[in-house]
Amino acid sequence: MIIEDGHLDVICQQLKSANMAAYLGVIERPRNRSGHSLYCSYVYIDQSGEIRSIHRKLQPTYEERLVWSPGDGNGLKTHKLGAFTLGGLNCWENWMPLSRAALYAQGEDLHIACWPGSQRNTEDITPFLAKEGRSYCVSVSSLMRREDVPDSIPYAKEIRASLSDMPANGGSCIAAPDGSWVLPPETGSESLRFAQLAPAFVRRERQNFDPTGHYSRPDVTRLIVDRTRQALAEFEDD
Repeated sequence: MIIEDGHLDVICQQLKSANMAAYLGVIERPRNRSGHSLYCSYVYIDQSGEIRSIHRKLQPTYEERLVWSPGDGNGLKTHKLGAFTLGGLNCWENWMPLSRAALYAQGEDLHIACWPGSQRNTEDITPFLAKEGRSYCVSVSSLMRREDVPDSIPYAKEIRASLSDMPANGGSCIAAPDGSWVLPPETGSESLRFAQLAPAFVRRERQNFDPTGHYSRPDVTRLIVDRTRQALAEFEDD
């Protein structure tokens, strides 16, 4: 999709009508990078229906490099949502300590981790990220069955033959700032689950460890983040 052409307008309007904010994973084809290359992007839309950040995945993983282009730091931003400051990373970016630190440094206390699917991606790192950042961590993971491969894609029959019954079994979960489960990983079935998160829990845990606050030493180690939206050319017209 080309976001600047309004391809997310319907979703933005629906979120505004519902007074909801959302992170949304999309396949982006940005015009300022020719309009042909693809980016695995993570879009934050607030309750007013405004797009507040577009994070292009910094480093495509494994075979993704055949399809996705590497992104930039422009989307390494946090956003206020009620009493929380939230941020998010896409798939294996959640394993990148400096990318996480860039969000921690902006006061992130609610982390939204997006995954393609499977409990193996979420069961270990979700409580780890929560405990490291002394924040809530929500891991959102998809479900995929063999029959979900549509006939319309090339080699659909061969792809289905190579897959297990459920190649992506879900694994969505929420961990609290002390690493305990709020909602443990859910696998094997679709569900809609709710949890109430307490900002005071974050404050309690940050009293003894604040990774970019009182427990940091910027005089010794510091992180420099370039949030410039990268483009090949800058044009100065008369």
